[in-house]
Amino acid sequence: MSSHALYTSLLRPPIIHILRAAGFHTTKPAVLDTLVDLAARYITLLASRAAAHAQESHNDHTLTITDVRMALQDVGALWPQKSAMEEHLLGEEDMRGVEAFVKWMKGDEHREIRRIAGLIDSDAAMPDVDMPTEKEDFLTALKKKHNKTGEVSRFQGTALGTYAEDKPIRIEGGPVETIQDWSARVTKLSQQGHTPSSGQPSSLLTSAMSSPLSDI
Repeated sequence: MSSHALYTSLLRPPIIHILRAAGFHTTKPAVLDTLVDLAARYITLLASRAAAHAQESHNDHTLTITDVRMALQDVGALWPQKSAMEEHLLGEEDMRGVEAFVKWMKGDEHREIRRIAGLIDSDAAMPDVDMPTEKEDFLTALKKKHNKTGEVSRFQGTALGTYAEDKPIRIEGGPVETIQDWSARVTKLSQQGHTPSSGQPSSLLTSAMSSPLSDI
């Protein structure tokens, strides 16, 4: 499965949860695929704008809350909101868009989405966004169901797990023990105008190739 197909499949259940929370009980596959594609494009745009603001503000890709807020404003998620130039001319910061977004996060619509997704109980109060007490999401529960040995041993180094730590690869049976030593040796030989030789087998192969077929 390609990475595009994998991420599309992972995005499909949240879109279904949102549709159910909005009151839709059935939909055609083509409609669902269209909504998934729109959501993927929106998330990609939001991430790229946040990365661009991080690069412009502090010259790295470590996002801050300000970078995310500016990206949300760029994609139209914060509304109504004055532009940065209008705020500068008026001498005050427009917080209406941020306040409306926070209100939606704490409101009934967002709570219904989380309830449909199984993150909170039906009769539970809306948890505090600063101290979440929600349940596990569907992906975490699915990984635990199909993994009896732990997430680290099966999903580490993949899109569904944590990053794998770089470990040195040791080479046995040769004059060097690591890839780094071998790379340094090849670089040194190339600077001297030589190529690394593998010893007697290569010379035998050369002589065999230069001999007539009747002699082999």
